[in-house]
Amino acid sequence: MTKMIKVSLVAASMIFTGLTASDILATVDGKNITKQDAEQFVRTVSQGGDYNQLAPEQKQMITERLIERELFAKAAEKDNIENNQEYKEALEKLKQELKVSIWMKTIMDNSVVSDSEAKDFYEKNKDKFKTPEGVHARHILVETEESAKELIAQLKTLKGEALKNKFIELAKSKSKDGASANGGDLGTFSKGQMVPEFEEAVFKLKEGEMTVAPIKTQFGYHVILVEEVKPESAVAFEDVKEKIIQTLKQKQFQTKLQEAAKELKAKAKIEVTEAPVSENNATIK
Repeated sequence: MTKMIKVSLVAASMIFTGLTASDILATVDGKNITKQDAEQFVRTVSQGGDYNQLAPEQKQMITERLIERELFAKAAEKDNIENNQEYKEALEKLKQELKVSIWMKTIMDNSVVSDSEAKDFYEKNKDKFKTPEGVHARHILVETEESAKELIAQLKTLKGEALKNKFIELAKSKSKDGASANGGDLGTFSKGQMVPEFEEAVFKLKEGEMTVAPIKTQFGYHVILVEEVKPESAVAFEDVKEKIIQTLKQKQFQTKLQEAAKELKAKAKIEVTEAPVSENNATIK
């Protein structure tokens, strides 16, 4: 009967807290340690890490740490740590930080930006919302200029699909670059992502064109084929609307915070007991 009552209490607890069996990772003296606890723990200790991306053994380790934390908390409570003066002082500081944090969050949450305001910002700053020019290219990387010239000689009479297919074949068999397995495919990239010599050469090529001379970089000698040129293009408003709204809300928040600071300072009695050190009066000891 006692066992049945305990099971019923656990079930009731799960119903009222919205938990499912899969949410509970462990139970310590009747207290549940949940997946949500683990997710929060990982976000805190790894500055935004994702618990769901961890390997099973890492998740198990997190569960063990949470079990230990619960046991340590009980041990601290048993040792009456709450009456420790250092604990009391630290707790007051934490309370103050939490109050400020929640207060600021309230201000942020009360910042409102309409779709029309966001659209107006977009229209006035269209030049900031563009996808830069990019190219989709392949390359073959070899150690010597002579080797690169030999490859170019095999490819220069080909065009279209014949050129692409032969280029892929040679990249797989001759290139010493890690992309060789994919036929030298470098994907799509924009300016500023490649070393200068490579970038200068690749952005001079038109779609379907190949370099007619080896391109030397710190890595060796390259033969480059441009598969596609993607011109600079505008980003649609709907694709950036949420980002704009968050940016404008952040600006509102900063403005409200500055106004609040100014108003509160004007009402408060503030005494600065130590003059700030400026560059002019700073001394080195």
